[in-house]
Amino acid sequence: MADRSYPPLPEALRVPVYDDHTHIDPFSGPGWFDGEGEPLDWREQLDRASVAGVKGVVQVGTDVESSRWSAEHAAIDPRMLAAVAIHPNDAAVLEAEGGLDDALAVIDELAAQPRVRAVGETGLDFYRTGEEGRAAQFRSFEAHIDIAKRHGAALQIHDRDAHVEVVDTLLRVGAPERTVFHCFSGDAGLARLAAAHGWYLSFAGTVTFKNAEDLRAALRVTPRDRLLVETDAPWLAPAPVRGRPNAPYLVPHTLRFMAEVLETDPSMLAAQIASNAEAVYGSWTDDAPDRSGR
Repeated sequence: MADRSYPPLPEALRVPVYDDHTHIDPFSGPGWFDGEGEPLDWREQLDRASVAGVKGVVQVGTDVESSRWSAEHAAIDPRMLAAVAIHPNDAAVLEAEGGLDDALAVIDELAAQPRVRAVGETGLDFYRTGEEGRAAQFRSFEAHIDIAKRHGAALQIHDRDAHVEVVDTLLRVGAPERTVFHCFSGDAGLARLAAAHGWYLSFAGTVTFKNAEDLRAALRVTPRDRLLVETDAPWLAPAPVRGRPNAPYLVPHTLRFMAEVLETDPSMLAAQIASNAEAVYGSWTDDAPDRSGR
């Protein structure tokens, strides 16, 4: 039977970083565990992360419920900032039910809160949603881009099997000033294109997987000042703990692997990535950032 327990703490990073994208809300864990244990409480998640050298996280909502939770809890813990959105797969379902506009209105309201620093994850997912739901995904994606621009927030993109369409939409509508491809899944060509437009690439545990040479090639060509690191917990735990529950405290595995691929010192890379995260989201300890030029 597969080991569903949380992995042990890795060696702490000497220079702390931020987890660019994680789900430590109580709505994201149970589906992963399938009754085999319970997800860690969000406070324990952040405590372990602090010990491991992960000094802050971007907690990401994917629907109205998790987005509200993210905004509420980011407001009370300086180690957490929030991102709010309707996931593209959920957008298609909500559109069919007639509820997408109401859900987008809630996201718009939440995005005005001072510790909600990103709109996302939003984008396009042609892996799980068929042709019948794609128009709704495009409409939702464009609405999220507008929300991010109006509130001066960063944009976190979910892009699965839709690279061309995501880029075309960003270029046609106009990307927000700070745009992040979460859990980057493209190749070196997409990485070069994204960097040319000033977009950020956030690498998850997938970059450590044996069959992910395209991701490693993309990592090598990405400018250092466009790099971010994430977990996408509770999914996508990195090697050497792949297949077990993921959590922000496991970022050091991915960060050290990235440094090895880039043939650089992990502390130097961590310092650069931490600086990049603060350029995208502002200070984790600032309750009222200047959204006009953060």
